[in-house]
Amino acid sequence: MRMINLIVIHCSATRENTDYSPERLESDHKARGFLRAGYNFYIRKSGEIVDLRPLEQIPAHVRGYNKHSIGICYEGGLDASGQAQDTRTEAQKTSLIRLIQHLLTRFPDSRVCGHRDLSEDLNGDGVISPDEWSKQCPSFDAIPEYKELAYGQRKR
Repeated sequence: MRMINLIVIHCSATRENTDYSPERLESDHKARGFLRAGYNFYIRKSGEIVDLRPLEQIPAHVRGYNKHSIGICYEGGLDASGQAQDTRTEAQKTSLIRLIQHLLTRFPDSRVCGHRDLSEDLNGDGVISPDEWSKQCPSFDAIPEYKELAYGQRKR
């Protein structure tokens, strides 16, 4: 098994009023030159967790971080007009927490963050601020939202 130290949350950057199936996600990633969908997991609006890539296989979701990370994508991330917004359903929020807890049990030293948190630190101050984000993804602030999950895992 590869060494994992990072769990990255993504959104599919699709409108909240549009369904985006795992098959469509896979097809779109293949059209961009990937062998398959780049994420390990995809969470539908219903809360269904879809396995996309086995954990043993390096995902393709964040350039420079793939080798030691797991990618989780939730369906949505844009409001009906196409603007970045946290569109997670209650079912998606519940599934994300369960999945992250499970992954932190297997990989307890992992950090949880959003895709945007891995943008380049343009001013070199050690903090990725909103003006430095290369993307809005996952359209919510994942670090504080899941901080207690990761912290609770480390206390055990």
